[in-house]
Amino acid sequence: MDETKKSELILVLNPGSTSTKLAVFEGEECRFDDSIQHSVLELGRYRTVWEQYEYRKCLILEFLADSGVALHSLTAVVGRGGLFQPTVSGTYRVNEQMIADARTAEAGEHPSNLGAVLAYGIAWDFGIQAFIVDPPCVDELDILARYSGLPEIRRTSLVHALNIKATARTVARQLGRKLRELNMVVAHLGGGISICAIGKGRMVDVSNALSAGPFTPERAGALPTADLLRMCFAGEHEESTLVRKLVGAGGLMAYLGTKDAEEIEGRIEGGDARARRVYDAMIYQIAKEIGAMATVLKGELDAVVLTGGLAKSEHVVAGIESRVGFLGRVVVVPGEDELEALAHGCLRVLRGEEEAKTYPETVEGATVEL
Repeated sequence: MDETKKSELILVLNPGSTSTKLAVFEGEECRFDDSIQHSVLELGRYRTVWEQYEYRKCLILEFLADSGVALHSLTAVVGRGGLFQPTVSGTYRVNEQMIADARTAEAGEHPSNLGAVLAYGIAWDFGIQAFIVDPPCVDELDILARYSGLPEIRRTSLVHALNIKATARTVARQLGRKLRELNMVVAHLGGGISICAIGKGRMVDVSNALSAGPFTPERAGALPTADLLRMCFAGEHEESTLVRKLVGAGGLMAYLGTKDAEEIEGRIEGGDARARRVYDAMIYQIAKEIGAMATVLKGELDAVVLTGGLAKSEHVVAGIESRVGFLGRVVVVPGEDELEALAHGCLRVLRGEEEAKTYPETVEGATVEL
């Protein structure tokens, strides 16, 4: 390994609900990637996600040592960003405020909250730098996009920012343009769905992946408000049950008893008319939301971009294209590679292509009184 390569040896960490994905990149090339599985029984010993820190860190270090990874040669560690304070897009150095916000989990409890502190803890041991890239809380909304209809409720951004931004950069390269020059609508299509209007490189409006936009394989999306209120106050469901119905057991899961797109498409091919209607209703809602985001950009679009796991489906892509094709170029970048996106975000800072940001950094107008 030459010295140039050695200076770009990056450990990438992505903690999930029952696993910790990890990789080592040498420049743009992935040299090693794997996943540590965590049993539900083992994780059940901990009351909060934060309490899993030492357990996961020890497993990561043991796993890498057993795999022959030379940890002393690392230049930086980059982790998946969590549910922190609203912040602008970019690569951030992990700092004390970020770690404090991960500990309190005021913005939400999620395994990704551990990404920053795991990166920091391992980086500290080896005297190197620690980063996160484009966390889900990236919030670059225009001021008009923040109005909800009630002064007590402010619209915020919670989306698949890491893959959306990485995919947008990929499309910009394909078009031979700078991202900051482009307008596009990017739809991340997975278990959760995020649809985002990108104006001159900035995420100026989004459909919140947990509580807005189309229904998804496992989420209910936006619902008729009055009907939802009646359900909440009918006394038939506990709060935790309702939350689960909205996120985790909604969408395709609620209608068809499964969130597996391949299984549903198999049913459709077998003549299941109801499965076709429900699936096509999801596609209809996705297309409708893309159209709404196109109006945010006044129809001045360089591309509509489809990404995420569902973008691998010919049925889904064809259904969306049939409704939004009139908007212009439709680009399909199927799947997602979060580990690669994290590594590339770290590389941009190490190579001086962009400055590392200091958390939290908010977009102008984010705190304006509405």
